[in-house]
Parts: sequence; C-alpha cells; structure tokens
Amino acid sequence: MKLEQAARQLESLGNPTRLQLYRTLVRAGHAGLPVGGVQERIGIAASTLSHHLKRLVDTGLVTQERHATTLICRAHYPAMNALIGYLADECCADADCPAAAAEPSAAP
Repeated sequence: MKLEQAARQLESLGNPTRLQLYRTLVRAGHAGLPVGGVQERIGIAASTLSHHLKRLVDTGLVTQERHATTLICRAHYPAMNALIGYLADECCADADCPAAAAEPSAAP
C-alpha cells in the first residue's frame, strides 16, 4: 500500500460519524447492510449518510451493490486488512527488541 492511499483512508476514518458507519458495516459481516438498515442503526439523515458513505466508497473501504431497488453496503475487508497491515508491518523495525518486549508486563 502506498502512503497516499493509507493517508486518504485514515483521513476518511478520522470523522466520528464515518468511523461509526464503518464499524457498523464491519460488524455486519460479508452480507453487509442495506442503506436503510445502516441509517436505522446509526440514526442520521439520509443525505448525511449518503455523504459519508460516498467518502468511504471513494477511498475503497466500502463497496456498494445494487439489488433491484436496494443498495447493499459492505466493508471492503481486503482494503481494511491492507490498511491494518500497512500500520503494523514495520512495527519496531528500527528497534532492538520485538514489540511484545516493549510493553510493560502486568504485575500479579
């Protein structure tokens, strides 16, 4: 993943409404949710939802599929996994110890 793509995706998730929307779709699984179902779950106006969905679709984090008159929205899991991987792939690459050793141990 390129830096610019990761930055665009992270920026789109930086809005509380979009983050809530995205998490709702991630929780819905591969079946996704119809737009009306998303609107019911997060309780925002249709025009506001449309604006936020467009931003997530434009960055590749959400896909949409039309079934007759119903628009199904889904989290695009490969994009989500690529973004998570981009953030974690080089964890502690410049350190002398693995990430687990850098975390404080829990005292009994």
